[in-house]
Amino acid sequence: MRVRLPEARGRGDRLLGMCTGYYFRAMHTNPTYSSLVAVGDSFTEGMSDLLPDGTYRGWADLLAARMAARTPGFRYANLAVRGKLIRQIVDEQVDVAAAMQADVVTLVGGLNDTLRPKCDMGRVRGLLEEAVERLAPSCKQLVLMRSPGRRGPVLERFRPRMEELFTCVDDLAARHGAIVVDLYGAPSLADPRMWDVDRLHLTPEGHRRVAEAVWQALGHEPEDTEWRTPMPTTLPPGWAMRRAADLRFARRHLLPWIGRRLTGRSSGDGITPLSVPHWGDPVCAEHCREIGCYWTWDDLWPDGPPAMAPHTHRVAELSEPCVVCAAPA
Repeated sequence: MRVRLPEARGRGDRLLGMCTGYYFRAMHTNPTYSSLVAVGDSFTEGMSDLLPDGTYRGWADLLAARMAARTPGFRYANLAVRGKLIRQIVDEQVDVAAAMQADVVTLVGGLNDTLRPKCDMGRVRGLLEEAVERLAPSCKQLVLMRSPGRRGPVLERFRPRMEELFTCVDDLAARHGAIVVDLYGAPSLADPRMWDVDRLHLTPEGHRRVAEAVWQALGHEPEDTEWRTPMPTTLPPGWAMRRAADLRFARRHLLPWIGRRLTGRSSGDGITPLSVPHWGDPVCAEHCREIGCYWTWDDLWPDGPPAMAPHTHRVAELSEPCVVCAAPA
């Protein structure tokens, strides 16, 4: 299968290997990328990797932090918003991401559609194709994923739709030179212990493993060669504990989810991804700190970067007006 590779920026090429019948593409070793844009829904927004301040981190932020540590002036924007269907992702995020002309764009979407009782898979495939056709020419490397699934009855109920979606992902990747990261085939990510109590979103450990998977797929040397390996076996909880957990899940998560479906609402209503200055806007160092930007320049952060935040702007040059305070840097 022919694959479009990015410009040679590393030392040689290597094949990253087979992955339960699906594979990571051949990539350059330790490539240098200067920017990343993440597009999608709650999976990419970072739920449920919750930080102490109440915000979410997630695999995309973890990946961006690693990439930023290698590349001064690295730029990152996470446009993903929880609850978004593929139509909303196409309408609200794709053109914004394409306009950024990033080195790497990740796109994960459509899974929320497959969980709806009435899902037109033909429409989902068409919209996903539309997104890929817009994004692939705008970046040096597009990354698609076969999303993970929590082992259990819900996965079995929706498995046919999910696998139909993943077949479309594979086909689009082959046609447009995208990388496919197979999380669906990773035994570790099917383990219920990798999933939050809402049973829909990964734990911090799950997000860490996804970041590692994408890191390796982009051609970087592994930091964890065992990300696919399941956690050690433990004794399952007893019947009473399982039933209590089921009741908490139904009360806190399932019933509100059903309520939103019945009333046409989404968990992402009212949430916007860019709460900081837009990509490329000049921001003075003082406001860069206030925003929580994690630029890796030593003169800004001699003690290391602060908490992760959407990385959509740049540090203003001397005498250049800051878009936050309108004063020269």
